[in-house]
Amino acid sequence: MTTTRRRLLHTLAALVPTTLIAACAMSPAVPEPFPPIVFVHGNGDTAALWHTTLWRFESNGWPRERLHAVDFPYPQARDRDDKPQPARSSTADQMQQLSAEVDKVLAATGARKVVLVGNSRGGYAIRNYVANGGGAAKVSHVVLGGTPNHGVQANPAANPTNEFNGAGPFLTALNAAKPPKGEEVTAGVQWMTLRSDRNDKYAQPDGAWLGMPGKPTQVTFEGPALRGAQNVVLPGVDHRETSFSPQAFAETYRFITGRAPAVTTITPEARVVLAGKVSGYGVDNQQGREPSNLPLAGATVEVHATDPATGARVGEPLLRQTVGADGRYGPVVTDAKTPLEFVVSAPGYAMTHIYRAPFARSSEIVHVRAERPAAPDARALSIVTLTRPRGYFGVPRDRISLDGQSPPAGIPTGVAGVSTARVAVTDSPRRTVVGEFNGERIAGQAWPLAENHVVLLELH
Repeated sequence: MTTTRRRLLHTLAALVPTTLIAACAMSPAVPEPFPPIVFVHGNGDTAALWHTTLWRFESNGWPRERLHAVDFPYPQARDRDDKPQPARSSTADQMQQLSAEVDKVLAATGARKVVLVGNSRGGYAIRNYVANGGGAAKVSHVVLGGTPNHGVQANPAANPTNEFNGAGPFLTALNAAKPPKGEEVTAGVQWMTLRSDRNDKYAQPDGAWLGMPGKPTQVTFEGPALRGAQNVVLPGVDHRETSFSPQAFAETYRFITGRAPAVTTITPEARVVLAGKVSGYGVDNQQGREPSNLPLAGATVEVHATDPATGARVGEPLLRQTVGADGRYGPVVTDAKTPLEFVVSAPGYAMTHIYRAPFARSSEIVHVRAERPAAPDARALSIVTLTRPRGYFGVPRDRISLDGQSPPAGIPTGVAGVSTARVAVTDSPRRTVVGEFNGERIAGQAWPLAENHVVLLELH
């Protein structure tokens, strides 16, 4: 080998590492296989609504520590966004709280960006954060389920500063056409909306669900869709099912990963460990009781295993605990086959009994809310409420029964729009009451109303 050739090879060898480093620096970053996801609940709700969605992600291999759900302290929107209201939050409040949560998740995971998934009003916080709170640099994907992006009505004369008014300043600013294509979404982030075809109570051309039947809302069934987003229709789902249904999960997973999930069902765990937070209500005023996600310090929590057929307690309590300043309780160790009764008591609240079907997997967001005493009822020895936080009851769409009534009284036909059904037990207290919904069955005990007991059968 000549001296000249040896020098050339030596020079090339010295250049190779530098060339490779430069090429790597110029290449786009490889997407994370499991980016952290922050789930954002809707108006009046809690982080607890997301636990079945988290279970579905986990059942497809998503690490539990990369799944986070925000819990807004005051989840209910103000009547007027520009006017303070006790125990309610503004759009600015929620944007700031979401920003803090995203920063916390990024710090904990070391990730560069998060995925944001929001239901209903939660989508407002997300859009506001991305557009106005610096989120565009920290968010890769956004999924908005049932978010009323053009309002529940669009009437400049009807409380224009209410954030749900599509003609008001908040939504008008968010929906302003953005260059160069006139899109309604903020550039630099991938967007998807999920909506119903015609079954979302807050995307209706008629104002019946807003208390103004026969009057136009100036909003269409397509109200949640946004120019510039991937807009997906989920036929037949209701307002909440746009986020919490298996169909919504499948579309969300596909949008984030580019592929379909292996399963949309939930894979049970042999050992289930549960924990959560106890909250209550803010002020009671003429508009009603304002739900709060602030910790209810000093509340007592008991958790009992129950008989699947009768709801009667089985054995000693799995947990009896008085919560501290953070409101946290747990852990409760159980299995995926045992139904449970959660009992919450605190001064000023009723003894709240919450019956739940078996938990398929572990969760740290099994939040429970103590209830205020029920209104007296001269006829009732007990009142039992069947509640569905992750969706509404639809007739004739769903199979629903409560204490043998099918469907229970008070559920209208047509658009699915109520999430609770009540039965007054008039024959004898302390007997079994069964609620059923599309194959999910919960049995509970009718505790006496006169002794300040409130009974809920809560569906997963």
